[in-house]
Amino acid sequence: MSKKFCQSCAMPMDKKEDFGTNADGSLSDEYCHYCFQNGKFTNPDITMEEMLKIGLKGIDENTEMSKPMKFMIKKMYPAQLKKMKRWAK
Repeated sequence: MSKKFCQSCAMPMDKKEDFGTNADGSLSDEYCHYCFQNGKFTNPDITMEEMLKIGLKGIDENTEMSKPMKFMIKKMYPAQLKKMKRWAK
């Protein structure tokens, strides 16, 4: 099984509680609980640039990652975010 990433913020979704919910209450297999609840985006008007800022802040605040890992992920994050379903055009 391949690793799932939120198709809005690119957060890895490893545990059941990471996944958002569809309108019928089932788990979304595309979006995390931060981005998607009850079948709707939690912040429907957010821009990709705003999402990028939030994601970079989240990486900085992650206490489980080493500084070199954070540096590497932050360098790759903008390109990865552009590939997510919500932002790909």
